[in-house]
Amino acid sequence: MNPDALRAAAEARYPAFIARLAELVAVDSGSRQVAGLHQVATLLSGYAENAGLSVRRHPVTGPDGEPLGDAVVARMRGTGTRRILLAAHLDTVFPAGTAQARPFTVDTTTGRAHGPGVSDDKGGLLAGLAAVEVLAATGSLSCGELILIATPDEEIGSIGSRELLTGLATGADAVLCLECARDNGDLVTARKGVADIEIDLIGRAAHAGIEPERGANAALAAAHLTVALQQLNGSAPDLTVNVGVLRAGTRPNVVAERAHLVVDLRAADPAVFDAALAEISTLARLPVVTGVAGSMRIVAPAPPWSGGAGTDRLLLAAERVGAALGLTVTHAATGGCADANLLAANGAPVLDGLGPVGGGDHGPDEWLDLSSVVPRVALLAGLIEVVAAS
Repeated sequence: MNPDALRAAAEARYPAFIARLAELVAVDSGSRQVAGLHQVATLLSGYAENAGLSVRRHPVTGPDGEPLGDAVVARMRGTGTRRILLAAHLDTVFPAGTAQARPFTVDTTTGRAHGPGVSDDKGGLLAGLAAVEVLAATGSLSCGELILIATPDEEIGSIGSRELLTGLATGADAVLCLECARDNGDLVTARKGVADIEIDLIGRAAHAGIEPERGANAALAAAHLTVALQQLNGSAPDLTVNVGVLRAGTRPNVVAERAHLVVDLRAADPAVFDAALAEISTLARLPVVTGVAGSMRIVAPAPPWSGGAGTDRLLLAAERVGAALGLTVTHAATGGCADANLLAANGAPVLDGLGPVGGGDHGPDEWLDLSSVVPRVALLAGLIEVVAAS
């Protein structure tokens, strides 16, 4: 590995990185915004083909057959035997019109870029492509195959991309995830597992003034259940449970026949995660209010990713590459879930947070530190080179 050559090649790619970032951020590509997702997939495909990668687009559909956009899979052969996967996503969390209302800008005072998806994950995605270009330019593509995948549905739990992700991760020597580094520069070495849990409570409607005793109040059952669920917080280490959605009833003079809850469950330990799912299932079905029955559906669960020996090896390699580049590499676990959870589930060694430094994800102040782009692209390229040679 030649640190000076990597940094020089990364600096040479910086103008293209900025131009591409502006193009991608200018397109609304929220999850399920299929037209915009097709547009950013087309732009990425063009960038990758121009860089010499072979590109294939995979249509992605949800469990009900709903079109979700295309996943882009770009490949480049190298001179060695190792297979390395770079993983990113095309979708954002923002509604249509956000790109026009809050366009791409660069604050020259802070050196930060702003705009929807600038950090999560368009900046990380483009850093991955830039790293591939750096390796090609320096003649350092010593892996057997380098694969870049960008999915259209990560922000909704990769509900249509899971099989594709699992297939690409199977047998990979390393999976390097391109979510941006934490706002302090940390790489990510562990993520909590997450599940969205939908609970429906069905009671019996009745006139609230004339014969309330004939009803079975689903709203009352939902209130009891909400308290019980919230009390699970802190019952095990790193367990969080949040009732984020609660709807019940139709009119004040009608005993509520139905209630609907959506619960966010997160845990760092797989045993705690599974036990919490079982406990929530029990609570949802308890007959707290006579005549009200509950049912539960788990949506897009992602198991905890707790790091492990493979992650430790990748982190050590990243620290050594960083030292050669004059960059201090730090790391952290996070409560946020990402495709890293799914990619690690079948045993692939995974390291995340390898995009540039960013923050404010999912909010109006999302930012990307442009001064971090060149060193982080060089770090990623160097890491790929070291893993390929190991």
